[in-house]
Amino acid sequence: MSATTPAIRGVKARAVVAPISRPVKNAFGVIEAAPLVLIDVATDQGITGRAYIFAYARLTLAPLVHLIEEIGRDLTGKPIAPFDLMAQMDAKFRLLGWQGLVGMAVSGLDMAFWDALGQAAGQPLARLLGGSPRPMRAYDSYGAVDPAADANDLRRSLEQGFRGIKIKGGDGDLDNDERVVKAVRGLIGPDIALMLDFNQSLDPSEASRRIARLAPYDLHWIEEPVAAENLQGHASVRETSPVSIQSGENWWFPRGFAEAIASGASDFIMPDLMKVGGVTGWLRVAGQAEAASIPMSSHLFAEASAHMLAVTPTAHWLEVLDLARAILAEPVEIVDGTITARGHGLGISWNEAAVAKYGVA
Repeated sequence: MSATTPAIRGVKARAVVAPISRPVKNAFGVIEAAPLVLIDVATDQGITGRAYIFAYARLTLAPLVHLIEEIGRDLTGKPIAPFDLMAQMDAKFRLLGWQGLVGMAVSGLDMAFWDALGQAAGQPLARLLGGSPRPMRAYDSYGAVDPAADANDLRRSLEQGFRGIKIKGGDGDLDNDERVVKAVRGLIGPDIALMLDFNQSLDPSEASRRIARLAPYDLHWIEEPVAAENLQGHASVRETSPVSIQSGENWWFPRGFAEAIASGASDFIMPDLMKVGGVTGWLRVAGQAEAASIPMSSHLFAEASAHMLAVTPTAHWLEVLDLARAILAEPVEIVDGTITARGHGLGISWNEAAVAKYGVA
């Protein structure tokens, strides 16, 4: 280990349920608050690498905290060399498999490792990776909306300079989807990108039927029209769709993207840092996207994603769904509809008073 490379001294994970500014309704329910796991990797240089992951449900918080701390215990004393650590974690979990909670824990730790390296170097992660922080075009991400009740929020998004708005469909029938899409398009006008996310709620036949009806409203993309693992279903929908297909937030690690790209499953991809293998996994997928000329966007984790998109050759859109704002000391800043990576490492620090307030055992 070189004198400048920090080593892992210990790993701590904490669970919080953070309030969010607006509930996120999708085809399967409503997210009223954000169950998050905060990760702190202490080093022998006095630096703490930080990251957070989104647990989706409160019941997964305790298992994730336990997994992260147990994996961290095995890695204590090792130099923070993320590629090496990823290989060690791969060997540890190869027979079990990485999908699910284990993959989320591994990815979260990887993000914290890279954050520690950026802090040790005194540089933003984007610069450490060979790029530069720059304004990344962002879209405001909604759940299923009521065009009348949510009109003021949608107008506020436009006032903030967002050039894209994403809403969710599939929580009703096709007539309802068309009513909502038509009303939102009328409210935001013709020059704002409008994305529609079905959250895997349809079968291929129904997805194709709905897309055909909704296409006249100039949708920028249709997201996850069918089950994420149904790559052939994605490809069959894409083959006849007049609207670009977006997917990837539920594809796991670089191999999942290699298989999806080979299947022709989507026009665009959007890795989730928590499922793709953190920073290390993202970099490998970005190479795949460049080779295949596929535009690549982010899913959640706007703070870290701003760094990653800045070094992604086919960078497309950054998603803003601000799940962690309540517990961050410095939440992301939206400037004319863009977000710029900042700080050393990932630029993440905790509002400890809020963490104490919203923490759960």
